[in-house]
Amino acid sequence: MLKAELHCHLEGATPPALARAKAAKYGVTVDDLITPDGESYAWSDFTTFLAAYDRIAGLFRTPDDFFDLSHAHFAELAGQGAIYAEVFLSPDHMGRHGSYPDCLDAVIEGSLKAREETGIEGRFIPLAVRNFGPERALAAAEQAVRYARPQVTGFGLAGDERAFLPADFHAAFATAHEAGLSCTAHAGELAGAESVRQALDALPVSRIGHGVRAVEDADLVRRLADEKVALEVCPGSNIALGIYADLAAHPLRALMDAGVRVTLNSDDPPFFRTSLAQEYESCGASCGLSEAELADLTRTALAAAFVDEETRQRLLHSLP
Repeated sequence: MLKAELHCHLEGATPPALARAKAAKYGVTVDDLITPDGESYAWSDFTTFLAAYDRIAGLFRTPDDFFDLSHAHFAELAGQGAIYAEVFLSPDHMGRHGSYPDCLDAVIEGSLKAREETGIEGRFIPLAVRNFGPERALAAAEQAVRYARPQVTGFGLAGDERAFLPADFHAAFATAHEAGLSCTAHAGELAGAESVRQALDALPVSRIGHGVRAVEDADLVRRLADEKVALEVCPGSNIALGIYADLAAHPLRALMDAGVRVTLNSDDPPFFRTSLAQEYESCGASCGLSEAELADLTRTALAAAFVDEETRQRLLHSLP
């Protein structure tokens, strides 16, 4: 089945083998972060997940490092049947050791190399890290605008949802939106339905990252459906973080039945022991989604993608 993804963090998609290689390059160790089977990363709660994420992200310091990561990610997705993928980038993380624009160009080159090899189309969404605060968010938005590239099509907000309010980031989002970047924000993950409502009220977003806690408020669910806001749902991530016990308890099906535009995504796949292909397979089996419904999730993702209309229509026409 052909797939599309709208919600995945580049550094969060680092294969553990690549993390080990970069750690050896820089004379550090990440063995304590990698699980015994070598397939994922070890953490115990959201705070330790963020700490582990930062350590893995810190292994990527040069344009060559970012080229390797980007190429590996898009090639892996193409092998899972993905024809389109958007990836979140953090200027804060990418600029810690070197030049953000140089690393950005390397990330783009990595995706283009994968496109040459597999046909997968990629776009990028720089984002602000919520727990770093509004001033750094504005700086991230200014960098996203200053270093505009055709493949950079959006701006987002991630990080610890418990820090600050969406309205605190209005200036950052206004900067990005006025420059023509489409916008999305993480909300309704660790925090409840009110977090989603606040993001919709305060920020110029057409999509919400996660957003599943909206199901706790029937009026908000109706608003999402009426306003055609797309949710970037990441079931494996939600379960790994303990938001829901299992897929049987997950609101994916309920949101779909309520007419909300829903997409499937992997978020930080090796951190949550998942993949885009696994999300499609497990949700199909556990949530009772037919092949036609899963195919509709891909169509919804392409319809909600931050991509030019010509590319969108080409991708949609490639679906059976």
